[in-house]
Amino acid sequence: MKHTFIIAEAGVNHNGNIELAFKLIDAAKNAGADAVKFQTFKANTLVSKKAEKADYQKQTTSLDESQYEMIKKLELSLKDHHNLIAYCKQKGIQFLSSPFDLESIDLLNELGLDVFKIPSGEIVNLPYLRKLGKLNKNVILSTGMSDLGEIEDAIDVLFENGTDKEKITILQCNTEYPTPYKDVNLKAMLTIKNAFDVKVGYSDHTKGIEVPIAAVVLGAEVIEKHFTLDRNMEGPDHKASLEPDELKLMVQSIRNIEKALGSGIKKPSPSELKNKPIARKSLIAIKEIKKGEFFSEENIGIKRPGNGISPMRWDEVVGSVANKEFSADDLIEF
Repeated sequence: MKHTFIIAEAGVNHNGNIELAFKLIDAAKNAGADAVKFQTFKANTLVSKKAEKADYQKQTTSLDESQYEMIKKLELSLKDHHNLIAYCKQKGIQFLSSPFDLESIDLLNELGLDVFKIPSGEIVNLPYLRKLGKLNKNVILSTGMSDLGEIEDAIDVLFENGTDKEKITILQCNTEYPTPYKDVNLKAMLTIKNAFDVKVGYSDHTKGIEVPIAAVVLGAEVIEKHFTLDRNMEGPDHKASLEPDELKLMVQSIRNIEKALGSGIKKPSPSELKNKPIARKSLIAIKEIKKGEFFSEENIGIKRPGNGISPMRWDEVVGSVANKEFSADDLIEF
């Protein structure tokens, strides 16, 4: 059975509070996610003090603070990383974090991460991609705001610097928070798969859970979804995140879909075999038939149950001779 790798994206929804981060890990584990992901960065190397906020950030945070000031409050320290990794191990869920700068790549590598998630904004960061490519780690690359050529360039940089192609998974993504359904373009995931022969998945920023489920049906091997403890909390990403019960429903729905997709081999399932004699039909006598009489359209018919001669043998039976007597509704034997 297919198993989709589901990443519960805590991101910066901890609001800089380690206790809140622990609760997010608990919620991700309770929902059944495979991994919980945070973000690793230093505000000084991530954003200029003159950089403006995105529109969605202006709507969800104070207009009096700059993007730098907003980001600075959301940093996780080295001690925080150690504590979060230890807590994830204790709870039995994989810890992930997206590095947003070169120092953060080094930090996560030193902490022993085997999977590196590249955020959409870094897909055109050549020094970043080179550094990460040399690690030859499993890479999950989000592609929000990018076109096919930029994706190809990023894959080439990773590959040329030492990352095995089979270790690369590309996620279709849209970086509007929340993403309008008309802008999801889920079919682009298939375009990416066909163009580059890589594993693909989907990073979702829509309000609901329908699109991630549809992505699994289309072949996504990785699903990433933002979640929060409470959408009404202050912070840039809470409004476009699932709450714990919704995250749990998404995971359960994906697991059900994985089962429903099956093997692709068309044959009766074990659960339905018992219904064959009930739902199918057999050749039966529709009136008394004497021994030696010919079977004909006037004396045989087709009715349930289905544990006699199949109606597909109609032509074989009609015109043959009855070797015994039959009463009405008897199964035909010959």
